[in-house]
This record gives sequence, structure tokens and C-alpha cells, in this order.
Amino acid sequence: MKQFFTAGILAWNELQNDRSMPWKQEKDPYRIWLSEIILQQTRVEQGRPYYERFISAYPTITELADAPDEEVFRLWQGLGYYARCKNMLAAARTVARDFNGRFPGTYEGISALKGVGAYTAAAIASFAYNLPHAVLDGNVYRVLARFFGIDTPTDTTAGKKLFTQLAQDVLPVQQAGTYNQAIMDFGAVVCKPQTPRCKSCRLSSQCVAFQKGLTDLVPVKSKKLRIKKDISIICC
Repeated sequence: MKQFFTAGILAWNELQNDRSMPWKQEKDPYRIWLSEIILQQTRVEQGRPYYERFISAYPTITELADAPDEEVFRLWQGLGYYARCKNMLAAARTVARDFNGRFPGTYEGISALKGVGAYTAAAIASFAYNLPHAVLDGNVYRVLARFFGIDTPTDTTAGKKLFTQLAQDVLPVQQAGTYNQAIMDFGAVVCKPQTPRCKSCRLSSQCVAFQKGLTDLVPVKSKKLRIKKDISIICC
């Protein structure tokens, strides 16, 4: 089942994935990192022009590190959450100062940068260096939960541990970067939160949620479960 899943994601990516973004296929870790920071809590359509403006203004991480705070904040205006921008500048200056402008080449080195969490570190490590670290974002949670029929809440300690291990188990280590991008794209355009394209999905024959009619019920979040329980108590 796991092999079928991985092979299906890679086949879909090669034959059907036409989702276009300016940072896809990018190997420069600086540009990948910049796109990931911009896209934290920001939709792709909104983040795209910001990414292009930042790359135009600061082609290298050293140039970003040398830029005055006020200049960078002006370019960031409209993205909100200025803490992200401050962390981005701090990370750029760490790379410029401590790594002579060369972006760290290990997962541990990347994750030590200010504002870089587990997902962002895995994305940069796999996209830039093809290191075998699985990404785990909302799209990936949804695809895994539906295909494998997992109802363990994703926002619990047990759920995070389960999905983290599963995401790593289905990762093809020789194609980590390609697969990571593919599964996120798959979640965005096929296994969508609303109106997923199940009938044309190449994974549907073994997808537990589709076969059992659970597509609208997974993934599960414990907070939503508590709210539903509270509402039922009030109503009844």
C-alpha cells in the first residue's frame, strides 16, 4: 500500500502535475528559503509577487543581510506578521556572518536558523540538497489521512508523531525533493480540502477514505471535535 501510494504520487507528478510556481525546480537554497518564509501563513497567489520583488531587490542572501531594516520592511508591507520578516533578516545575517554567505547544507544547520521550523527545514533540505527529510504541511496531512484512513487528530502529540513517521516511511529517499513538492501539489490540486477530485484520482482504488466514504471526515482535529461535542451538549 505504501509503495502504491509513493509510486502514484510520483507518476501523477510526472504525467499530470502542471502547477506552476516561480520557485519550483529551484536549487538555490536562498531562493527556496525565501519562498518558504514568504509562504508561511500566505497563499501562493499572494506570495508570488512578493517573492519576485525580493529576488529582484536582493539576488543573494548577503545582499538581503546588508539591507537596512526599514527598506526590507517596506518591501514586506502587505504580508503581515512582521515577526516573520524580522526572523528572516536575523537568519540572513546569521548566514552572512557565521557561514560566509553560504546557506547551511544540513537539516540541523538549516533548522537552527531563526524562524525555520521542522517543515521549512525539511523543504529546504530536500529541495536544495535532496536530503531525505519528509515535509509535513496541511496538504500532506490531508493526503496521508485520507489515503490511509487515519482518524487520529493531527493536532495531538500522538497524531503528530504518527503522521511524521508515516510521511518519512513513504518518502523515496533518492527522490526526496521531487516527491515532497509532488505530494504538496497533489494536496493542493487533487486531494483538495473541499470538492477533491476523487473520481479522476489515480490513488482512489486504494484510498481508504474514498472507498469508505470518509473523505469529508478526515483529517481530524481535536479542537473541532471538542467544539462539535460542546454544540451537541448545548443543543440537546
